[in-house]
Amino acid sequence: MFNYLEPPNAFYEFERIYTAQQWAKKQRWISDYLNQQQPDVIGFQEVFSIDPLKALMHKQGYAYFAVIDEPEVIDDFIYKRPVVAIASRFPITEVGVVRHDNELAQTLGLAADFSFSRKVLRATVDLPHIGNTDCYVVHFKSKRSMIEVEEPNQLAPEQNIIEHLKATLAGGWGSTIQRGTEATLLMVEMIARREATQNPMLLMGDFNNNLADGVLSHLLTDSLRFAPAFDCRAYLAKYCLSDAWDLYVRSLVNTGVAKEVSDNIEPEPHPPKKPHRVPTHYYGASSSVLDYILLSCEFDASFHDSFYEVSNYHTYDRHLINPDFERDDQSTDHAVVMATLTLRA
Repeated sequence: MFNYLEPPNAFYEFERIYTAQQWAKKQRWISDYLNQQQPDVIGFQEVFSIDPLKALMHKQGYAYFAVIDEPEVIDDFIYKRPVVAIASRFPITEVGVVRHDNELAQTLGLAADFSFSRKVLRATVDLPHIGNTDCYVVHFKSKRSMIEVEEPNQLAPEQNIIEHLKATLAGGWGSTIQRGTEATLLMVEMIARREATQNPMLLMGDFNNNLADGVLSHLLTDSLRFAPAFDCRAYLAKYCLSDAWDLYVRSLVNTGVAKEVSDNIEPEPHPPKKPHRVPTHYYGASSSVLDYILLSCEFDASFHDSFYEVSNYHTYDRHLINPDFERDDQSTDHAVVMATLTLRA
């Protein structure tokens, strides 16, 4: 949402306040996206103004809305620590905050007061045909350094650079540890919840990291080195997650193969070229995929008991790669990812 805060309140610093016109444009941009794309379930990050967002979503036809935290307010009108939220056209039957296992955290060497940088929301949504599905909305720790360097008074230029370099190295690694730990402790809780309820799982949000990076790659763990092979085949898939993009690409390949067989066309000697994945965030000349939707096996067409398959995957990035000032001036700094699920025949 990129600092969704109704004026006259300020985000982070006292002068950062939207004008009435800017706020109206931000509201309109959100409404336009919803009207064009028509998502059924939406996860939000960087929410400061909870009630205005709830009212906007209700006006757009989303009868169900939930948050589990509140932003921090300092000096009466300056806000920091935004929260996550969820909106749905389908009933939300249960809402909770994910609480990590303190004993496990201490076993991992974490401080006794460890906490998620932003609370993780779990909303159980009654989806058509499949029923209660646990939807998790996250905003993992950013890559921003955890160590701030105070402006020096009497440091030589070289010493100043050295201090900033050390803070960047140590603070960046600290953020990486926090982000990876959040993902690990969350996944453990998701597995425990799955075992207790049997509910399908959906994890979505801003991961602030590429999934292929080792820091978060364990979210897609689908094999165990030392467990019995038969037991792994029988039980493991039930507790694993898959990237919606990968499931979509797989469905494209399978559809292409099915068409070739049905048309009695000789299969091509080389597999079809994998479609390009569009970045969701740009920083200077670099780009990366930071925003994801992960799904449990009920949404994987290769799983024999699945209900749905990922029939489309859309990354809405017009406001990033071809912005129009009047339309996109108050949009968001991330692309919006959306997965379409189709009931299997």
